Amino acid sequence: MLTVGRELAAATKAPGAAVERVRGDALRPPFGPGAFTEVALVGNTLGFEGASGHQLLDAVEPLVAPGGTLVLEIAPGPGERSRYLRRLPPGAVRRLLSAPASAVLARLGPEGFAREPARHRPASFRRWTVAELADRWRVRGWSLVETMAVAPALGPDPARLTEVAREPSAWERLLELEERLGRDPGRWPSAAAVLVAAAAPAVRTNDFVRGPASFLP
Repeated sequence: MLTVGRELAAATKAPGAAVERVRGDALRPPFGPGAFTEVALVGNTLGFEGASGHQLLDAVEPLVAPGGTLVLEIAPGPGERSRYLRRLPPGAVRRLLSAPASAVLARLGPEGFAREPARHRPASFRRWTVAELADRWRVRGWSLVETMAVAPALGPDPARLTEVAREPSAWERLLELEERLGRDPGRWPSAAAVLVAAAAPAVRTNDFVRGPASFLP
């Protein structure tokens, strides 16, 4: 993955092509305490760690500098999407998104949201909830600063997503709609992906300049 990422970044001249890439074990990170202002565990790394999830957090949290941010992706549920948008043809969804997000939200409420079918996960996969993480961080002096479910409006719907993407204004409105829905705590328990950001305790210490760091599965 590191080799491919380096090659793709060089070929596309992507921003950050010269960023340092390090292969390491997240349970035994090759970095010192407080080494980064931002650390991200994405790709459901925490869930795939299974029963060792708390051990992974014990190893990763010290990497965050005082006042820095830890971002996690978790999978509390199988995912969901709006029943209202689900029954509309793709073209109608695109046209609907010409309306303000608040007007669309009013239409979504009465029909609610449908859970996606459960997808196969390894028996060892651990589903975390926002409440579990909040309880863990509370006793450690961390603060939960932001939580957002990913794509609760359309979910994994390629046909409608493709149609909406044809019109830039509709796509921008969809992103606004997804973000507003994603901040609703009612959308978190069933979401297939929730991004959670927490701030480390602000303790006066030496300044750390390295960051951000990401561990991928």
